[in-house]
Amino acid sequence: MSGPPLIRLRGITKTYGEGNTAFQALKGVDLDIHQGEFVAIMGPSGSGKSTAMNTLGCLDVPTTGDYLFRGVHVEALSRDERARLRRRYFGFVFQGFHLLARTSAQENVELPLIYRGEPAASRHSLAQRALEKVGLKGWEHHTPGELSGGQQQRVAIARAIVTEPQVLLADEPTGNLDTHRSQEIMELLWRLNAEQGITVLMVTHEPDMAAYAKRMVRFVDGVVESDEPNPHPVALQTGAAHQTVSDAEVSGTAGEEAPHVA
Repeated sequence: MSGPPLIRLRGITKTYGEGNTAFQALKGVDLDIHQGEFVAIMGPSGSGKSTAMNTLGCLDVPTTGDYLFRGVHVEALSRDERARLRRRYFGFVFQGFHLLARTSAQENVELPLIYRGEPAASRHSLAQRALEKVGLKGWEHHTPGELSGGQQQRVAIARAIVTEPQVLLADEPTGNLDTHRSQEIMELLWRLNAEQGITVLMVTHEPDMAAYAKRMVRFVDGVVESDEPNPHPVALQTGAAHQTVSDAEVSGTAGEEAPHVA
């Protein structure tokens, strides 16, 4: 892809503990991710893929190495600066839906906007729009207990995209779902990527789910073992999306301002 990468990792290591009990989860990772990519991050248990995801999402900092997001050295930011970076640019989806049980779908989706200090009227409008994007118009006032597993994950995705992030990080997003619901969620992620240009980084151990991605990065023993394009993503073959964004619209970050973290 043309232009500088949205994300650049160079020589990233991560060590937990000290001395004889030290464990090196990442052992010098180099990785570039451009805006608009859909990347599946795979690998066996203990391979370092989850540690890499936490690093990419600014939830953890590397022991050594450089992490640049839109040209800003993330590893040099303070805890508060990283938190502001996450709120502005990242959305997160997890295997467990992490919804508030006694709170409506709309109120769950509004939570990130509350943290950002959005006025109530704006929160309501943005949350309704996000729920509509994930196919849950009319379900705004249902609690998680009144929703299926697939619907709960859709609420979680709506919550992740309500702030209009540049990057959506999904950690085993279909791990708690049956095959049919998993396919629905993957087609939704594919549409968010293809139609809206959201960069999607997804950790998964399921080849069937990884097949929706445009690129597959495999971790083994703390390093990137392989990094290959997927020439035939599943959603392209099945026609899950009715409209796509051109490469020119979703690639590159040249000319964009650096992230605001102050």
